[in-house]
Amino acid sequence: MVGADELTVEDRKPGLRLMAVHAHPDDESSKGAATMARYVAEGHQVMVVTCTGGEAGSILNPAMDRPEVLANMTEIRREEMARAAKILGVQHRWLGFVDSGLPEGDPLPPLPEGCFALAPLEESTEALVRVIREFRPHVLTTYDENGGYPHPDHIRTHEVSMAAFDAAGDPDRFPDAGEPWQPLKLYYGHGFSKRRMELFHQAMLDAGVESPYAEWLAKWDPARPDVMERVTTQIECGEYFEVRDEALKAHATQIDPDSRWFFVPIDVQRKVWPTEEYELNRSLVDSTLPEDDLFAGIKEKVSP
Repeated sequence: MVGADELTVEDRKPGLRLMAVHAHPDDESSKGAATMARYVAEGHQVMVVTCTGGEAGSILNPAMDRPEVLANMTEIRREEMARAAKILGVQHRWLGFVDSGLPEGDPLPPLPEGCFALAPLEESTEALVRVIREFRPHVLTTYDENGGYPHPDHIRTHEVSMAAFDAAGDPDRFPDAGEPWQPLKLYYGHGFSKRRMELFHQAMLDAGVESPYAEWLAKWDPARPDVMERVTTQIECGEYFEVRDEALKAHATQIDPDSRWFFVPIDVQRKVWPTEEYELNRSLVDSTLPEDDLFAGIKEKVSP
């Protein structure tokens, strides 16, 4: 394994590297986008890896629900992703797998042959290891074991990310996929906190306007734990919420600009909840929890 103490002089230049591994185009803009924009603004390198092309995604914006759009979803989603990456200031790589779709029904139908969720784990792990060894990130972010929500591609993204984190620094694994490189930390990104919804809900009521969270909170299963119980790291990034929203809107087939995503004014968001949340799952450096920086413990190791 290539550890922090084995980094070369070239690696010890200013600016650290963060890689965010996502399942579909638009996931990067709805999960951790303001964090990435902040780190880009601070001079760090950020790369988004998108495991699938989002080919099976539905058109969720009524203004884009047109036959010619549906007929060209693959190309359009690639164009949307390119716009979002430019807005966020991040580098981007497609991992090259096919969207598995979200199965619905009882019983659930089988997943389509050749999709990402059914691809051999070794094959998709090697593909991600190759990109890790090229970009050499110090930190990876991905989804938890539930995928954030139980979409088969999100769960597979978790599995692939965990396997690649372990394999990337091992010279005996995938020797044709580039020089070994060991990321130093791995985080799960977390959203949809009940506590966050409650605070936004109350802020909207206090302002005398209808809350978009009333229905969600009413249906919340009391047995379901809040993800805040797992959070170890909160990144202050309210300054970049506008960038996040513009990146979201770049995914025009998926994001309706009049949807609940944008109901809570930015100034209210900054006041009530100006952070994005993560759970530290793997670390090869020492850092003290709770954290306010994904690079905590790494800057001390790699700075000249």
